Amino acid sequence: MTRYLLERPHTLISLTFFADRYESAKSSISEDLSIIKRTFKYRGIGILETIPGAAGGARYIPSISEEEARKFITDMTKELSEKDRLLPGGYVYLSDLLGRPDVLRQVGRVIARQYIDKQIDAVMTVATKGVPIAQSVSSYLNVPFVIVRRDSKITEGSTVSVNYVSGSSERIEKMELSKRSLKRGSHVLVVDDFMKGGGTVNGMKSMIEEFESKLVGITVFAEGAFEGHRMVDEYTSLLKVDKVNTLDKAIHVSPGNYLEKVFEQTDSKAD
Repeated sequence: MTRYLLERPHTLISLTFFADRYESAKSSISEDLSIIKRTFKYRGIGILETIPGAAGGARYIPSISEEEARKFITDMTKELSEKDRLLPGGYVYLSDLLGRPDVLRQVGRVIARQYIDKQIDAVMTVATKGVPIAQSVSSYLNVPFVIVRRDSKITEGSTVSVNYVSGSSERIEKMELSKRSLKRGSHVLVVDDFMKGGGTVNGMKSMIEEFESKLVGITVFAEGAFEGHRMVDEYTSLLKVDKVNTLDKAIHVSPGNYLEKVFEQTDSKAD
């Protein structure tokens, strides 16, 4: 039962289904679910909602404890502070980290935790480096993810395109999304790997508006230091690249605003 629930987050599964599947009485299934519920809470795996009644059942909602999230973010700040990660323009090399399954699993859990009580119908990102993050987050939220591209593919069919201003270079760019990718009126979460001026993320906001949909939130793996007016005000970042010195190849990385936004706000609500 534990494995079945973990593989189907945010899905309500009836006691009747479990009773038939494991050839057990509903009373025994209920007792087992109580054990699973306590274990999930104790280990910080997530929340197991149990809904009574004929139409009820159990639903697993992934989460992560503050301690585990803080440790993960601290570990990432150390790895991103390595000198050989510095790229021209003040960017930081992330591809090796975002290619590791263990890192991606934690990124997905951490981001999904922030939107645990929000309605989300789709996760949106831009090709290509944001794709693994979007896939991980969508697996924990159990919703589709959609990929915005800077050039249309014939396999995408008809598309919707928007022009946007690049936040760092101030050039006019274009992005496109297949009309079949996103349903009108969807609640959309935007994720990306790195944000500097916020132009790309702002472009995705415009794309969501073109689909007459609603932006639920924006979360990036890392944000870079940026002088001037960033095009996005409301966002969450797991990490922040505070300072870069291209001559010494020195990078200073600190936690982003995620811990403050997610856990400190949660604590204040509890109080």
